[in-house]
Amino acid sequence: MGRYSRLRRIRQLDPQQDFEQIYRWIIHYEFPRDYLHGTSIAFLRDYGVPRISRLLDRTQEFERAGQKRYDDTVLMTYEMVREGMDSEHGRTAARHLNRIHGRYRIPNEDFLYVLATTVVGPKRWIDRFGWRRLCAQETESLALVGRRMGEMMGISGVPDTYAAFERLHDDYEREMFAYDPANRRVAAATLRILASWYPAPARRTASRIALAVLDEPLLKALGFRPEPRWLRAAVHRGFRTRAALIRLLPARPEWLPRKPKARTYPFGWTLDDLGPHWAHSRPPDPLHDETPPEGAAVPARSAAPDAPPQESR
Repeated sequence: MGRYSRLRRIRQLDPQQDFEQIYRWIIHYEFPRDYLHGTSIAFLRDYGVPRISRLLDRTQEFERAGQKRYDDTVLMTYEMVREGMDSEHGRTAARHLNRIHGRYRIPNEDFLYVLATTVVGPKRWIDRFGWRRLCAQETESLALVGRRMGEMMGISGVPDTYAAFERLHDDYEREMFAYDPANRRVAAATLRILASWYPAPARRTASRIALAVLDEPLLKALGFRPEPRWLRAAVHRGFRTRAALIRLLPARPEWLPRKPKARTYPFGWTLDDLGPHWAHSRPPDPLHDETPPEGAAVPARSAAPDAPPQESR
């Protein structure tokens, strides 16, 4: 298979009908590592919003089980699209995700922003450091997967195009980015997770490389100083060199998708493994487009800002 053969196939598809197939090609074949890098940056962007980072800081999930928290977040998206978002498995994954979020009173606008980072973050990373830029069909497929995920989570006002996701993302950051000590604590815990993937002598360098690709408004909100200009330039050159080398490689064959590898689960996982311990084996609520069991009430999403965790259902 030629390096651009899959791209030619993608350009012949209609994202409105084939967005899940295109998305799977992005994350398993065309940009598996870059998609994960973009997702990791998206996590850090969430922490620039004090209301979000304070909630994460209170749960202590990143301090107690940071690698699991990271793995679970990545794996949940893969599980939702693995067999199709409207397959029984995809819907079960969405119910489990809603069960986890349902313990906390999170404003709808924060859900929208976090969802937008998972669409905009990978797109911007791939366009900046990937072996090629995303085509229009791939870009809209990211947005349509994000829209469907938002619908299944019961989020209101979910954008339906990439351009709308990007506007929401940028407008929210201009309004909500601000420094808070919780921002730095959660970001530092996440950087320790990322650095732990490397041998001990290289961990400080790995953390500095991660900081070198962050923009100044985010660094300010997280409470970190910008890395020196020479280091930022070197890191950018390094990623661009990597992209040039990948461009020379043959396309990943269809029989060899790159599947997620979770350090937390070396022997595999089930849906019930994902998420905090209190969410395991709990009965989930139906999705918003499903009929609840007779006599059961469908809980509404709270819009109360920065409220304390509720007791688990």
